[in-house]
Amino acid sequence: MEMTNNEWMNDPALTGIDKNKLIFLEKLFIQGSKLTQKEMMPFLLSLSKQSRENNISFQKDEVQLIYSVLQKYATPEDIPKMQKLS
Repeated sequence: MEMTNNEWMNDPALTGIDKNKLIFLEKLFIQGSKLTQKEMMPFLLSLSKQSRENNISFQKDEVQLIYSVLQKYATPEDIPKMQKLS
């Protein structure tokens, strides 16, 4: 998936999801894609703290919906990476 392309955020399936949540995820994708494996854990811990401070949490159905939308916009190379993370 082109991490700088936020087209997925405008997918009609996501209209019921708070834009702040989508912006949070975009930040995760853009910044996370530039990190080494060693840098990933501190980054994820920092994001976790930010999500708590900003009251950002995801319901299970939101996660499933977002994941399915992301798969629509992912490149063939990104699909295995996404599956590994999930």
